[in-house]
Amino acid sequence: MRNKTEVPVEKPGIKTITIRNLTNFLLVASIVFLILVGFGFRVISYKIIESKALAISEVIIAGLTSHMKAEVMEKRDYFLEEIKSLYGVESVSLLITPELSSLFKLRSQFEKHPDPKAMHVFESGKAYFKIDQFSFKPNIRAIIPYPATKKGKLNCLTCHDVKEGTVLGAVEVILDLSSYRNIAVAVMSAIFILSAIFIILLCRNVFKTVQYHIKEPLENLIDQAKNAYFKQEPIKHDEFDTAEFEALARKFNMFNAEVLSNQEMVRKKNLEFNAEVLSNQEMVRKKNQELKSLNDEISDTLRETVFTMGVVEEQRSLETADHTKRVTEYCNILATKLGLSKHDIEMITSAAPLHDIGKLGIPDSILFKPGKLTDEEFSVIQNHPGIGYAMLVHSQRDILKAAAIITYQHHEKWDGSGYPQGLSGEDIHIYGRILALADVFDALTSDRVYRKAMPDEEVLDLIRREKDKHFDPMIVDIFFQELDKIMAIKKNYHNGNTPICQLSDRL
Repeated sequence: MRNKTEVPVEKPGIKTITIRNLTNFLLVASIVFLILVGFGFRVISYKIIESKALAISEVIIAGLTSHMKAEVMEKRDYFLEEIKSLYGVESVSLLITPELSSLFKLRSQFEKHPDPKAMHVFESGKAYFKIDQFSFKPNIRAIIPYPATKKGKLNCLTCHDVKEGTVLGAVEVILDLSSYRNIAVAVMSAIFILSAIFIILLCRNVFKTVQYHIKEPLENLIDQAKNAYFKQEPIKHDEFDTAEFEALARKFNMFNAEVLSNQEMVRKKNLEFNAEVLSNQEMVRKKNQELKSLNDEISDTLRETVFTMGVVEEQRSLETADHTKRVTEYCNILATKLGLSKHDIEMITSAAPLHDIGKLGIPDSILFKPGKLTDEEFSVIQNHPGIGYAMLVHSQRDILKAAAIITYQHHEKWDGSGYPQGLSGEDIHIYGRILALADVFDALTSDRVYRKAMPDEEVLDLIRREKDKHFDPMIVDIFFQELDKIMAIKKNYHNGNTPICQLSDRL
């Protein structure tokens, strides 16, 4: 597979990073500033507009009071028209409380029925302001209460028989705010434009500063540094305008001088080191070869020891001659055909001889009994997997770890009816499943003291019947695929005249 050429990522320069960070900061600061200015301007504008509406309303209230006192209420419409014209009021309305509407005999075109907002003003005695700023034609609606009072020129208690403070009515004033909005837009636009100009000028100044005082001096320093090393020329530190770059150039000259002064010594040391490495390579190669031979010898010794232990158990149990060899060869064929890794194949073939090592812990009276075992005796026999496991489980060697698994699980059955744990299916380790079939096949095709070996065909039929019961069906299929090789091994190692005493009912 071809290795794709990696495309180097182009990183931004100091100038780009500086301008980008500064621009981002200024943009955020400008937005925050515009928001604060806009909010403040809006609050101030609202206060000014409300004050204007309140002032106009108070003028109207004062004028109406004067008209009542002078008993010239018939001229109030003229007065209100003048107010509209003089102050640029869009609309003026008089809102009279229901209780006092009967007192005014002469109706005015400026009177209108109070709405819920006006009724709330009558009840609370507090002014109401509503600014509509988002419509096409913005405006403010102000409803200013007209309370009965006897103070100053607004004394109206001479005309009305009510308690002081009673709201007699209200003045509704609607002012056009288009001019205010236009002013606000103009102010905010001006602030935005000035901010943009400020940002542009500041970025331009920073750009030049970075360009002339950082980027160009740094590039100059890098170029001179290359010449200082390859051409052995010192950097001209007095060419730099800033103290930082001048100091850096001086330090680089000092460093480069030290490097050049030590270069020959380093070269000689490298030559000496290379010579020493070359002189030691042959010795290292020989030592590695000796170590490999020693490791191979240790591994071979361990395998031979394991096999010998299996043979010892075989001789003690009076097993069929070459039983250990045959079972090991069967396991090798099945594991290889099954596609196990090289390591697993090596482990199962090396550890297989110890599969019955636990029988060393079974009393001779039971192990060598020529007849059929009692239930109690068979129960003792069933302890040999656990005994063997206890012998091997604490080892740190891979072969003995594999042997512990095989010893403990080679009497388990695919359907869960085996012993000692009653495992089933793939809960049984693949080592145990392979050994189970190899061990049973060799046991049934070998002679015993109390019986002759079963005919090969009967054994093969039994294995077929025990597929999915005693044996893993996949291993049974592989067994029959490799049957020619297995029968060749059986024929090569089998000695039918050798006395044996392994009982098939003890499997």
